[in-house]
Amino acid sequence: MENLRLCKRCLIRDMAGQEAYFQSLREYIDNLDADVKAPVELYEERLNICKECELLLEGMCRSCGCYVELRAAVMRNCCPREKW
Repeated sequence: MENLRLCKRCLIRDMAGQEAYFQSLREYIDNLDADVKAPVELYEERLNICKECELLLEGMCRSCGCYVELRAAVMRNCCPREKW
């Protein structure tokens, strides 16, 4: 049997086979009201921090249970471990 490597610390957008699911998340994020949505630069900065975190597991934060792409998209949200 071929050894399969599962990515534990990835975002949903980076996981193979999750394109349709990420598309629905992307549509939700894209349709957030401008007054609640984080700027793109801040969103990407937050995701980069999450990608380095030991608590990220298949797009989900093991500290709070959120999907980090959704949490990072809302300006007023913060990391439960105060990393951003």
